[in-house]
Amino acid sequence: MTDAASPAKPALPDHLSIDPRSPHHVAAVFEHDIGIHFNGKERFDVEEYCISEGWIKVPAGKTVDRKGRPLLIKLSGRVEAFYR
Repeated sequence: MTDAASPAKPALPDHLSIDPRSPHHVAAVFEHDIGIHFNGKERFDVEEYCISEGWIKVPAGKTVDRKGRPLLIKLSGRVEAFYR
């Protein structure tokens, strides 16, 4: 029996952003549910990550820029990306 119902998942990139305007946005990855472990704990608010450099970007509270997008802060640590 073929497994046509679930297409093959693309490899998770080293650097990924949820912003479609970013050069690090890969639309094929977002067709599947992904998760991020940061320093051993799962984070649900990650906007961008880089595994090789060991950082994530998360919103800084409710603060937004003049275009209405959230301001991001960069946190350093151990980053692991995975498919759920």
